[in-house]
Amino acid sequence: MGEILIRAAGPQDVDTLLQLIRQLAEFEKLSHEVRATEADLLREGFGPTPRYEALLAEEDGRALGFALFFHNFSTFEGRSGLHLEDIFVVDGARGRGVGRKLMARLAVIAAERDCARLDLSVLHWNPARRFYDRLGMKQMAEWLPYRLAGPGLAQLAQEARDQD
Repeated sequence: MGEILIRAAGPQDVDTLLQLIRQLAEFEKLSHEVRATEADLLREGFGPTPRYEALLAEEDGRALGFALFFHNFSTFEGRSGLHLEDIFVVDGARGRGVGRKLMARLAVIAAERDCARLDLSVLHWNPARRFYDRLGMKQMAEWLPYRLAGPGLAQLAQEARDQD
């Protein structure tokens, strides 16, 4: 086994990112929800206004995992933070420190960019919660996630357009 390297993903990596995203979705039993394409990842991450960044963990040129993140903003802190949308390590590489290396690199990025915090959400059944606890992350039990998507989002947007 070689050295585990963490590097920023580039446009040439969108196929690898999509493969890892599909593996993550399979792990979470959510494969049916993946609609992203390589074109989407290329446009949204490497177009004129990048909406995300990603790190790849590799060993001897083989992808072991990824972390996909973007900036958010805290009105209370008056500073940006990082939101970790997804982190995933392939089955054969778990327990080798890959996730910790990805998280450590995110911490460096957050510190270098003067970010106030690093946020993420995790499924309640995911054993990675113990990993996040060991890193010193705190569950925000008083904050409940909400989402507006699909037809509900379209309907609300149409209501706003109709009022204009």
